[in-house]
Amino acid sequence: MLTKYSKVTLGRVEAVWNILGGEEGVERLLRGELSVSEPTRSWREQDGVIYLSVTSDGTTGSEWIKRLKEKGFRLDNYAKSILRSPDFKPTSGVTTETVVLKSMLFKDKDLVTKKIRAEADKRKLSKPNAEVACLIREKFSDEEIKAMSLSWIITMHEPIEDLDGDPNLLGAFCSDDHWLHAYYDLPGYRWFRGDGFAFVVSISSLS
Repeated sequence: MLTKYSKVTLGRVEAVWNILGGEEGVERLLRGELSVSEPTRSWREQDGVIYLSVTSDGTTGSEWIKRLKEKGFRLDNYAKSILRSPDFKPTSGVTTETVVLKSMLFKDKDLVTKKIRAEADKRKLSKPNAEVACLIREKFSDEEIKAMSLSWIITMHEPIEDLDGDPNLLGAFCSDDHWLHAYYDLPGYRWFRGDGFAFVVSISSLS
C-alpha cells in the first residue's frame, strides 16, 4: 500500500543531508540554530496581473549598456540606440510600482498596442519611464519571468526613436541569451501570447 512516505528513498535522504551541509548541518537544524524557509518572490500575481516594484539609481543609458553586458545580458542594436538617445532620461531613488498586464487578459483581436493602452487607461495606469525596462531586465532572471508564464515583458513607456527613426519600446525577453530588446510601438502592432505589458500604478489609482 502506498503511503505519503512511499517516495522517501535513501537517495532523497542523502540529497537533503547534503543540502543541510552534512552531519553538522543536521545537528544545527535539530538544535534550532538553522532554519529552512521557502524562497520569497519579489512579485505577485492576481487575476492575470503581475505586481512588482523597481527602484532607480541614476544609471544613464550608456551606463546601462555596459552594466547589463557585464552581467551577461545581450542588447540588440536598436535597444542600444534607444539607451543612447537624449530622450532616455534616468532618475535616481525613484521606486516604481509596476503593473504587468498579461496577454491572457485580451482576446486575440484585441492584442494590439492601441487596445492594450486603452485597457491601461481604464485601469488608471500610466506610462513608465523607459529605464524601468532595464531595471526589470536586471532584477528578474529568465527563470522568474518564465515563472510568471511570460516570455516577454514589454515596458509601455513613451516611445523613443531608434536608429532608423522608428518609435520603439524596450522589453525583457527571456531566452538562453537573456536579451533586452527593442520593439515597434505602432497603434496596430500585434503582440503575441506570452507577452506582458508593464505600466505604472498612478497616484490617483492608489487613493
